[in-house]
Amino acid sequence: MTIFLLFWLKIMKNHTVSATEFKAKCLAYLDEIEQHGGPITITRRGRPVAVLGRAKRAAWKSPRNSWAGKVRIVGDIVNVDMSSLWEVVGKEQG
Repeated sequence: MTIFLLFWLKIMKNHTVSATEFKAKCLAYLDEIEQHGGPITITRRGRPVAVLGRAKRAAWKSPRNSWAGKVRIVGDIVNVDMSSLWEVVGKEQG
């Protein structure tokens, strides 16, 4: 198993595919990168065009619980008494 793993890491280190092959097997290569993390060099007519590798950080982070412990609610936010606001507005127009 260890020999296979070392062999696999050596292959992943220099994994090169043509643009045509990448286009045909794109999702399989993305899964391979996600599982093993090695970069893949994509070539066109034998010349390297792009290197596809694992993302540096998560592309999107859920905002869920992002305000947890940072905000404190004071008072009733559902049944707010706004009668004083309307009295002020009424006096300015009169």
